[in-house]
Parts: sequence; structure tokens; C-alpha cells
Amino acid sequence: MLEISDLTHSYGEYRALGGVNLTVADGELVCVVGPSGCGKSTLLRSIGGLLRPTGGRVLIQGQPVESTPDDLAIVFQDYSRSLFPWMTVVDNVSLPLRRKVTNRSRRTEAAMEALEQVGLPGAAKKYPWELSGGMQQRVAIARALAYKPSLMLMDEPFGSVDAQTREDLEDLVLQVRQSHGMTIMLITHDIDESVYVGDRVVVLSKSPATVVGDLRVELPAPRDQIATREHPDFVHLRAEVGRLVRGMQNQPTAAS
Repeated sequence: MLEISDLTHSYGEYRALGGVNLTVADGELVCVVGPSGCGKSTLLRSIGGLLRPTGGRVLIQGQPVESTPDDLAIVFQDYSRSLFPWMTVVDNVSLPLRRKVTNRSRRTEAAMEALEQVGLPGAAKKYPWELSGGMQQRVAIARALAYKPSLMLMDEPFGSVDAQTREDLEDLVLQVRQSHGMTIMLITHDIDESVYVGDRVVVLSKSPATVVGDLRVELPAPRDQIATREHPDFVHLRAEVGRLVRGMQNQPTAAS
């Protein structure tokens, strides 16, 4: 689905990406973590065609990314700025469908189906400012789902909500991936979240970022906010990812 080769990017004299190499298979949910300011969002924007990298290449389904691909959707952290406050929820969700669905009733039908999937069918006629932060982010996810992308990019999508809402949204992403078989790349600064949600956790180094860890997550299904986080494999993986993020990958574990 996604192939990133020797990706670099600089902002003037500052090098954000130092040669990132990564592949993501069709249907995988890959979480990307790393130290604060290491270039995670720069990587995501390069994949999404929102930023032209200094060097390297990004391929989605074998095609080079030179602008935002038609079969890609992005969910940003700041939901309050990604939703139009003067449009109803259903109109916000159906807006991107204007690119490929000419019939308005079909767009509305697809938007309502997506709102049902995120548990917000009753909010269709409300405006974003009438909803809580968690509900607004559900609307943003519904908008991505309605578009039916082959790849969904999520840029720290739960960073602005409370802990309980964050857990609910994490479970929603798992449900979405299971029901749609969608490929998802999720950028997060939360190590626990990356292990709980991901099939793989990719760890970036400090800038200029490179991949310093790529760990496969094999936890019992279905995942549960209590039982999964108590599982010994979860605890072990969380510690391993934490070491990599802090640049301690060469230090022995307590068990060794």
C-alpha cells in the first residue's frame, strides 16, 4: 500500500527528516511514535502530498505522490479547525464527496451511514460548535470514512481530548479498521496508545529523523482497554518502545 524510500526534508538549515525508509502493507494499522519535534507530522504531510519533501520518494499503491491522492483521507488533531462551523454535521461529512459523487441525496446517504458507524446519527443536523470535542473528532473520522479511502492518515487525532474520550476513540479506530479493512497510519506521541492500537509500532529518532525501531504488536484479540493494558506482552512492548523513543535501545532490559 505504502512505500517510503530515503525520505528527507529540511526547513532551511533545519533537517527534520534524515532518510526515512518504511513500507506499510494493505490493511495494516501502523502507529508512528518518536521524541517531540522529531518530524512525525512532517512525515505524515509528505505522505499525504501536503508537503513536497526535499528528497526521496513516497509511493501509494505503486504510484508516486506528487499531490494529495484521490483515495486518501487525513484526520488532523485540531478538529475545531478542520470542521466548518457554519455547516451542519451531515454537510461537513458529505463535503469531500462532492469530488466523486454528483448526486446530493447519495452524498447525504453516505454521510449518514458514516455517522452511524461512529455513533452520531442523531447529531446530523447539529453544528460542530454544539458538540463536545470528542464528538467533533468523531465527525472528522466520519468524514474520512464516508470518502472510503484506501489509506487514512491520522495526525495525533486524540491529543486534544480527555483521557476517557481518548480511549473511546482508540476503540472506534479499531472498530473502523476491522469493519472496513482500511490501511491506517496513525501518528501519536502516546506510547501506550501506539501499542494498544497498532499492528506495528514504528519509532523515529530525534531529528533528523530515521527509523530506529519497527516492532510488531501481537496481542490477543479483541483488544480491551483494561485487559489488554494489563497483559504482560503489552507491558513489555510499551517498555521497549519507551526505550527506543528515549534513545536507550542499546541498554539491556531488566529481565536480561
